[in-house]
Parts: sequence; C-alpha cells; structure tokens
Amino acid sequence: MRNKQATCYTLSMPKIVDHNAQKEKVAHAAWRVIHQHGLEYASVRNIAEEAGLSSGSLRHYFATQSELFAFAMKLVTQRVNERISRISFTGDVLKDAPLLVDEILPLEEETRQEMEVWFAFVVKSFSDPTLGSLRSQVDEDMRRLFSTIVHALVQQELAPLQLDQELETERFYGLIDGLAMHAVMRPEKLTPDLMRSVVKRHLYSICKPEIAAACLSGRDPKQP
Repeated sequence: MRNKQATCYTLSMPKIVDHNAQKEKVAHAAWRVIHQHGLEYASVRNIAEEAGLSSGSLRHYFATQSELFAFAMKLVTQRVNERISRISFTGDVLKDAPLLVDEILPLEEETRQEMEVWFAFVVKSFSDPTLGSLRSQVDEDMRRLFSTIVHALVQQELAPLQLDQELETERFYGLIDGLAMHAVMRPEKLTPDLMRSVVKRHLYSICKPEIAAACLSGRDPKQP
C-alpha cells in the first residue's frame, strides 16, 4: 500500500518546466516561421501555433514580440559560439582561421537557415532599438575576431610587419559578410568548397609573398 501511494504521488507531481528550454523552443519556432514565411508573418500568434503553445502561454516567456525576437537573435550567436568552442585549435593561424570561419559561414542547410533568420533580424534591427543594440554588439565582436586573425598573421611572421591591420580587418570582415549573403541567395552557385577556397586564398593574400607562394604550392610555409 505504501509503495502504491508513493507511485501515485510521483505520477501526480506537477511537471517541472525548464523555462530556458521552453524559451529556446519558442525561439526555434520563430526561426522556422521566419525561414518559411518571412519576418512579416512572425506574429506572436503564428509563432505560438508553430511552438504548440497558446498565445497566452507564449507571453508567459516573452512579454513582447521584440523580447522574443531579441532572444531568438541572441540564440543564433550562441549557436555559433558553441560551434567555435568545440574547435581544437592548433595555434597555427593559417590552419585555425579557416576552421573558425567554417563555423560562421552557412556551409550546410542548418547554418544557412540560421543565416537567413539572422539577416531578417538585421533588417528588423533598424526599426527596433533592442535588436539594433544586439546587431551593433555582434558587429563589434565579429570585427574583433577578424582583427585577432589579422594580428596573429603578423605576430607569427606570416604577414608583413608594416601591414595595415585595420584595413585588412575590414577587408576580411567584408569578404565573409559577402560570402554569407551570396551563399544564402545562391547556395547552388556558392558551394562550401568554393567558399573555403576563397577564404584560404584571401588569407594567403594577406601574407608575405613567399608565404603565399608556399601555401599555394602545398608546401609548409614555416619550412625553409
């Protein structure tokens, strides 16, 4: 009898809901709605329906549409950071930089959908101050990342000491931004292999001529 009561008690316990997991579920639903129908269709009602929730339940997690969009936008960057954190870096920037950029560019269907959603949020961010603040923050983080790569090329004596690092940072950042946009618009034209080749060729273009020549011929640039 005692065991039976314990079993009944266990079954009748209120379900514990992980609020962050639920928020991520809603954010992913927002991604799907935006990917399939566009941002203009991403109302609270439509996102709630996609998530299998009532509008009232959704508002329990996000008071406003802007708050939901901000969380969903942050989740895109979180996913990128998680992928980057799993990389085993070697310390050689010519090997590490392509691995890092791989996790930023939309090289497969899942990351292409992420990028589509990201671009939708970027457009929305010009009329939504909260999203605008997030966009600016990510922009600075990305610029810092490419600056770190360019600086490492100089530090490791792969690029000229007198290199204009600020200019090369903007050039690299602009290239990756452009590749990402073109990959979303014409994925059949800009294949993963082509994007990787463009990134490597760009890295070599920043290097000293003899380093670039060694890389292009398949030789170890650090060997005499």
